[in-house]
Amino acid sequence: MRISLPDLAAMDALGRAVAKVLRPGDVVALTGGLGAGKTTLARAIIAGLGHKGEVPSPSFAIIEPYEPPALRIPLVHADFYRLSHPEEAAEIGLDDYRQGAALIAEWPDHAGGFAHEAACLSIALEVAEQGRIAIVEGGPDWLGRMPV
Repeated sequence: MRISLPDLAAMDALGRAVAKVLRPGDVVALTGGLGAGKTTLARAIIAGLGHKGEVPSPSFAIIEPYEPPALRIPLVHADFYRLSHPEEAAEIGLDDYRQGAALIAEWPDHAGGFAHEAACLSIALEVAEQGRIAIVEGGPDWLGRMPV
């Protein structure tokens, strides 16, 4: 499904729609070039889960965990841009962080990808003439609860 995101309000609405149906064990895999809006969408999802205040980009830390009561569910926000090999995701303990939590993954291909997982919602962001286009594809676990 293709969703037009002409402005920040539309990006925020998509993030909040995803947050509303997000469950522990889910993966939201965000792809797109530099400046496509991956971190902006991740921040909207995190805000939609109840986080108040700043949401730092995990570009340098790679993994930023969030726990209730700050959020409705446990969440891991990861930015895998700096990984050179998918094996590095295991070396930093990604599986441990994911236990009982949802995962927002920026640059998921750098960690080996998640599209093969039934609970993966893939969102590819593309820069359009006005704003962005989101190409959304959900795994089997997302049937009946797609955010739009």
